[in-house]
Amino acid sequence: MAGRPGGDNRPMTRLILATRNAGKITELHAILAEAGLDHELVGADAYPEIPDVKETGVTFAENALLKAHALARATGLPAVADDSGLCVDVLGGAPGIFSARWAGRHGDDKANLDLLLAQLSDIDAPHRAAHFACAAALALPDGTERVVEGQLRGVLRHAPAGDGGFGYDPILQPDGETRTCAEMTAAEKNAISHRGKAFRALVPVVQELLG
Repeated sequence: MAGRPGGDNRPMTRLILATRNAGKITELHAILAEAGLDHELVGADAYPEIPDVKETGVTFAENALLKAHALARATGLPAVADDSGLCVDVLGGAPGIFSARWAGRHGDDKANLDLLLAQLSDIDAPHRAAHFACAAALALPDGTERVVEGQLRGVLRHAPAGDGGFGYDPILQPDGETRTCAEMTAAEKNAISHRGKAFRALVPVVQELLG
């Protein structure tokens, strides 16, 4: 493992994030760096021989832990994973863990969005509360685990607005905002996002377990 900057010869811990999304890696790296943690962070692309893990859990936390433990076992390194989605109050927390495949096909953002808006078409504004939720897990090769969570609460618009973001961003208007997540800049969204909150809550966990 590489040494630390500034002449410190202690080995630098490599930390693997269970994603192939470069944006997530950049976001977590910035949060760790801001906290003064200089661990080497890599994504799942650094280990292409390891297959993606099926998300068979029934909560965000379970899915995050499944992915983190699988990577930690396969690589022998500490691993971080997250799982997130949209939870609508009037739907009892749905789509929840099914957010990415709400319309039946995984990752079809437009179909998912259209179906959810159709299901809520008769629901008036006072009852359209919802939140994005994210669970972030850190697992070590010895089985040690920690999970933290973050939320971004808001209300759902009746029609999409904005060209930024992805998923349900065009219909969630965060509390205290007049814009949807898709109308905000990436920096503005990251500052208040559910994943950003979960990743920041992970900092003391990394400090505790990895130093």
